[in-house]
Amino acid sequence: MSFTRRSLLRTGGVVAAAGVLPAGQAAAQEEAAAAPSVLTARNPLVEKRADPFITPPTDGMYYLTGSVPEYDRIVVRGASTLDGLATARERTVWRRPASGPMGGYIWAPELHRIDGKWYIYFAAGDSDQPFRIRTYVLESPSADPREATWTLRGQVVTGWDSFTLDATTFAHRDKRYFLWAQSEPGIATNSNLYIAEMASPLALGSAPVRIAVPTLDWEVQGFKVNEGPAVLIRNGRVFVTFSASATDARYCMGLLTADENANLLDARSWTKSPQPVFTTNTATSQYGPGHNSFTTVGDVDVLVYHARDYRDITGDPLFDPNRHTRVQRLYWNADGTPSFGVPVGRGELPVRLHPLDAPHAVIRHYEYRLRADGDVRELADSQFRVVAGFLGAGTVAVQSVNFPDRYVRVDGTNLRIDPYEDTDSYGRAASFVLEENRSGLSLRQGGSYVTHDTGRLVMAPPGTSREARERVTFARG
Repeated sequence: MSFTRRSLLRTGGVVAAAGVLPAGQAAAQEEAAAAPSVLTARNPLVEKRADPFITPPTDGMYYLTGSVPEYDRIVVRGASTLDGLATARERTVWRRPASGPMGGYIWAPELHRIDGKWYIYFAAGDSDQPFRIRTYVLESPSADPREATWTLRGQVVTGWDSFTLDATTFAHRDKRYFLWAQSEPGIATNSNLYIAEMASPLALGSAPVRIAVPTLDWEVQGFKVNEGPAVLIRNGRVFVTFSASATDARYCMGLLTADENANLLDARSWTKSPQPVFTTNTATSQYGPGHNSFTTVGDVDVLVYHARDYRDITGDPLFDPNRHTRVQRLYWNADGTPSFGVPVGRGELPVRLHPLDAPHAVIRHYEYRLRADGDVRELADSQFRVVAGFLGAGTVAVQSVNFPDRYVRVDGTNLRIDPYEDTDSYGRAASFVLEENRSGLSLRQGGSYVTHDTGRLVMAPPGTSREARERVTFARG
């Protein structure tokens, strides 16, 4: 069977091999639990769509909107799958007027289904003052937000008539909240984060409460910015991601956390993590990741964000068009906090591999050696891509995500990730035959398999017992 990097995407980075596990091992597909959920997509998902927002699945559909490089209109595309958004037809649902209010820059639309209607919250400047940005809302009664049934319902009035953008909304404990970025008079920042309860989808029902101000070193690079909030309620907490600093390679994401039982309108309920949670990564060539949203695929949480493929920008980064929409799986630490890892770079999404005999452990590299550990907080150390091998058709290689120039290589009976070398010996040591069944995948070289041995990863001949089969089988997640 011929393998290509594209074809290996079909099951989250692996495809069913032409063969099956050796005699005696096929029974593992009946004995083992189902593999963890796998997210299939390819990055970038959509090019030249900054500030991406993808809805949760709604009546079997995902909808995507975001800023277009011209900043002159609002677009929506829809598909029944996340990766289907990449090729879905895009429709313009609203254009800015030729003059007057909202005739300037159109930024960061978000699409929300509330009480049987669709709402788009967006930021717009005036034609003669394009940076006089305020927040506005569109409403549609249609079931499909791509239909041309949108009505402008006006400006969402906040506490001050000042620079206002990046509004989102969420419901929690029978209340609906509005969360946004704004420049508050008297505070020497570009934008802070605010929250208020909503009286309706069109208006606030309480006074704004300031919950975050850019003060830390990573929040004030180029500009003093907290913006682009996104909400995820999990594990007894309300998490709010946000973006900080200038919109070049210094752009990054931070995290606010509140207890789910706390008063969300009390600024003391919110704690800001001291370090950014998602940043530029030169190894994966992803620069300025940020302005994210969240969606889900089955039981998998998905991080949606934009980033560039290069660092150096000519002119104002705001007018560089190549902030592309990207997605990747959001994982969770054992303590219930989100684990973001690194922006994973172009191509198929990576997977994590779990030994079938130790399903709570995950394969990772540590000091370039492969091992199996539990609660790996360095997420990118445990993410891999299964790609075309170096020995031609029928072989695969296993590529590190955070060291993409390194591949899993057999060193005696041990396994390492080592830099690629264009040699026959490296090709033989880093190429495997992929064998797969319902339980997971196995990787064979000659008569030996990648085997889990009490936390170590080694090459060993296969056994015939159930325990031996499980040691050479790895579930994807």
